[in-house]
Amino acid sequence: MTKVLVSDPIDQAGIEILSQVAQVDQKIGLPPEELIATIGEYDALMIRSGTQVTSEVINAAEKLRIIGRAGVGVDNVDVPSATKRGVLVVNSPGGNTIAAAEHALALLLAVSRHIPQAHSSMVSGRWDRKKYLGNELYKKVLGVVGLGKIGSHVAKVANALGMDVIGFDPFISADRAQQMQVQLMSIEDLFKQSDYITLHLPRTPDTENLVDAKMLATMKSTARLVNCARGGIIDEAALTEALESGLIAGAALDVYAAEPLQVDSPLRGVDEKLILTPHLGASTAEAQENVAIDVAEQIRDVLLGLPARSAVNIPGLSAEIMDKLKPHLQLAETLGLLASQLSGGHMKELEVRLQGEFSQHPSQPLVIATLKGLLSNALGDRINYVNAALEAKGRGLNVLEVKDESSRDFAGGSIQLSTRGEQGGHSVVGAVFADGDLRITGIDEFPVNVSPSRHMLFTRHRDMPGIIGQLGSLLGEHNVNIASMQVGRKIVRGDAVMVLSIDDPIPPDLLTAIHGIQGIQEAHPVTL
Repeated sequence: MTKVLVSDPIDQAGIEILSQVAQVDQKIGLPPEELIATIGEYDALMIRSGTQVTSEVINAAEKLRIIGRAGVGVDNVDVPSATKRGVLVVNSPGGNTIAAAEHALALLLAVSRHIPQAHSSMVSGRWDRKKYLGNELYKKVLGVVGLGKIGSHVAKVANALGMDVIGFDPFISADRAQQMQVQLMSIEDLFKQSDYITLHLPRTPDTENLVDAKMLATMKSTARLVNCARGGIIDEAALTEALESGLIAGAALDVYAAEPLQVDSPLRGVDEKLILTPHLGASTAEAQENVAIDVAEQIRDVLLGLPARSAVNIPGLSAEIMDKLKPHLQLAETLGLLASQLSGGHMKELEVRLQGEFSQHPSQPLVIATLKGLLSNALGDRINYVNAALEAKGRGLNVLEVKDESSRDFAGGSIQLSTRGEQGGHSVVGAVFADGDLRITGIDEFPVNVSPSRHMLFTRHRDMPGIIGQLGSLLGEHNVNIASMQVGRKIVRGDAVMVLSIDDPIPPDLLTAIHGIQGIQEAHPVTL
């Protein structure tokens, strides 16, 4: 008999769906050793955030076919171990979209009209009408940072409220933004022009403390800031100072760098200008029911032999095929990440050219791996092998796939990615060598042969004496160590590219200095 284990509290609607196809056992709060001892009996496991599905649990799950996480994040699931064992991992990426968007809008209204402060005043016996003079949202400028599902819904409602909506999202095309009635601009201009700003970004190394003291200083003194996305995107100490000094008019937070928020956090002391809620973005009865139904339906479908719609790992591939394609998938993802950073994220079209032997492999996983790398800077852990194509489509990115069996540049074939956008484009080529090493073999029209490394610097420059020396000296002055360097060129004293593997990331002031070297046309720091 088919059996499903539910190890975290799940809405009853989800239990009823699972009961249509299997025996459902609810064993809430199992200790790790008991979960390992009992998981071998089950064909499916449904969880929320409380259960840690480790490699030990997965290895003990001899019958397990699917793990369903009723929510967005899957950080409590060892996805690589599940994939290796052929266990599908699914989640509910859109189940709390409306709840999160509505909470952001609620905080926008609350911070604009001082609602929590006025309520507190009333229950204390006061009548402070003059003290809590508010502002209207109508005809104000709302800056939406991140135009994914939640951000785009906020923009839609804000337009209906009569706000002028501007946005920043490097992965949204101008056409898609126009459809949403959002004017795209740089994040710097958005912070300068907005009366209200709402954040809808994942927390990644690139977005951590994105809103720092410098960024806050560019805001209007009458502006207000809302964050219902992820904690750690705002420098909380800088925000506290900005509010207390009157640099900005107000803020509302639902998420924090460390949760639960510490009792002695300075944020708790800014009661007149700051609204705090305890991570309630997805906490609606409807959202909890939606994610339970969504994931339960996917588990039911998989147990019936049907595909899942929100798989986190690659669906439909055996462990044998996964092992065979592993270096090729890694190369595709690495090249996608590289192409994204060289292009600055501003892309309207991506061409994935599978050359030589690569054209003989299943193409869909390779294209999806490319998109996962391409979008990972913007979306972090939210992007995966199944939603990558949907996320790309939602951002107006046109993806072209080309197979070129005749190409014989490398014995094992190669992948070429070409991006195109309003500011031009870039191409990158990579190959898997016989020993399994990944190599970057081309940048734009220039041949190179370098191994990907954590920190790299790519430049395009005039091939003229002294540039390499100047760049090396400049890096040395900033204590950035060069691990390797290679130059690719076609003609003497024409254009060339330089690829450096470095031990340290490039700070902003150093990048500005690099751009100042005569002959340097482009300089792109890359993190892989």
